[in-house]
Formats: sequence, structure tokens, C-alpha cells
Amino acid sequence: MDVETRPMEPDDLDRLVEVSLAADTLFAGAGLELPPDDPAPVLARCSPVLVAGRPAMGLAALVELDGGAHLEQLAVHPGHGRRGVGTALLEAACSDARRRGHRGMTLTTFRDLPWNGPWYARRGFSELPESAWGPELAARWRAEADAGIVVAPRLVMRRAL
Repeated sequence: MDVETRPMEPDDLDRLVEVSLAADTLFAGAGLELPPDDPAPVLARCSPVLVAGRPAMGLAALVELDGGAHLEQLAVHPGHGRRGVGTALLEAACSDARRRGHRGMTLTTFRDLPWNGPWYARRGFSELPESAWGPELAARWRAEADAGIVVAPRLVMRRAL
């Protein structure tokens, strides 16, 4: 599947919230109960937010932590899953970060869910030990724990760009 990625436009917000919430249902299907989520504030503080398709099928939202690129969220609507949308978004996010001068990208994810840690590992990410975290990444980890996201083993991963 050829997947067009583009920057988020204001008219995308409602659909991206739908995509994010739909993607979260996969966790429940895997037996993980995540706390209620409102993706709108996350999308508002991220830059860039990359979108796949028109209407949107998925998103990649980035922030800067400790002077480096951090993938805050990658979500694909389950109706468009397993067709390369997530990979296209991830590669677009990495390319964008590289263009912005970043030498690596970090993310936090569930260690064992097939579409989380193992999926990222197949795409060049590896576990980043806590001793290598900067203060902003460590604060993000604590914020996720405080929000109740840590319902299964998680890890920080990094990919060189």
C-alpha cells in the first residue's frame, strides 16, 4: 500500500482523536486496561504531527525531549492496520527528525506487545538503558507512570538517525 504522509491540518483534529481512541481499543483486546485518554491535548502540544491519508488513517506525533526527537504517539486506526501505515508514519517521522538535525529518536512503549516493543525493534529501535536517559525523558517516564499507563512492562527505546 502506498501511504501518503503529510503535516496535520486544523481540520484533521477530530478525525485524529477518533483514530487515536480506536487504536487504543487494541490494548483492551490484549487484556490491558489503560486509563481514559483524551488525545486532543497531546496532539496540541506535539510538533510536528504527521498524518497518513485523507481522511486520516493514522498519526505520528513528535516532541523534543533533552534536545532530541521523541515519538510521543504513533496510532493507526485498526481498520487500516497491518497495511504499512504505521511503518510509513514511523519512517516519515524519522526523516522529519533527521531533517531537523536530530541524530536519534526515542520513544516509550510496552515491552512485549507484538505491535509495540518487538515491532519497533524490527524497525531499528533498541532498548535505551535508564542511565542514558536525559532529565526530560526521565520526567516523561514518571508522568506516564503517574497517569496509570504502566499496566504492563514498558521500556524506552532509541533509534539512531
